[in-house]
Amino acid sequence: MLHYLQNLFQALDVSSLTDAVLRVAAVFLCLTVHETCHGLAALALGDPTAKSMHRLSLNPLHHIDWLGLALMFTVGFGWAKPVPVNPNYFRKPKQGMAVTALAGPVSNLLLAVLFLGIGKVIYLYAPYSEGMNVFFEWCLFTVAPMSVGMGLFNLIPIPPLDGSKVLAMFLPNSAYGQLMRYERYGILVLLALSWLGLGGNFLGNAIYGVYEALFHIFFA
Repeated sequence: MLHYLQNLFQALDVSSLTDAVLRVAAVFLCLTVHETCHGLAALALGDPTAKSMHRLSLNPLHHIDWLGLALMFTVGFGWAKPVPVNPNYFRKPKQGMAVTALAGPVSNLLLAVLFLGIGKVIYLYAPYSEGMNVFFEWCLFTVAPMSVGMGLFNLIPIPPLDGSKVLAMFLPNSAYGQLMRYERYGILVLLALSWLGLGGNFLGNAIYGVYEALFHIFFA
């Protein structure tokens, strides 16, 4: 039995396993920052709902939706548990919802900048080691592009993505109500678009373009 287990372990692709673990860690980090910043923005605008429900947390287990996480790895996009927001606390509900929604994608873009900066510091000052090189590559080639991707994806103006709430700020109240009424069907629309492969090239090019621009700021 012990011999069998040793052979099984030796057959595992350890590098692929490590890559998978690092990728999951990056997803947890990007989602957690995204959702926490939604809650912080709402709190700054006067809504304590997320705080009262313990969603202002850097513990990813407070934010992960396991079905959404599974879909993220299988169909290319997923979701976290939505941060509860009560627009009745906002002085201007539509504007408050837009700012709260925008906080998530903006936090992802800032997170990408932060990790590119960490990578630059490692590149300039850290002594080389295998572990440091893994962390360096994780910062630059996993966390940063993933965070850019998450930020830009969420700016798509299809409910329930954040971009729909930003768009709603510019719509008359009647159109805003209509948009929110069909919010529950947005996931089905996104799944259909993903299955049909529509818009993927445009989004991919946008993510690559933004990431490349940020990368060259630090590593020109």
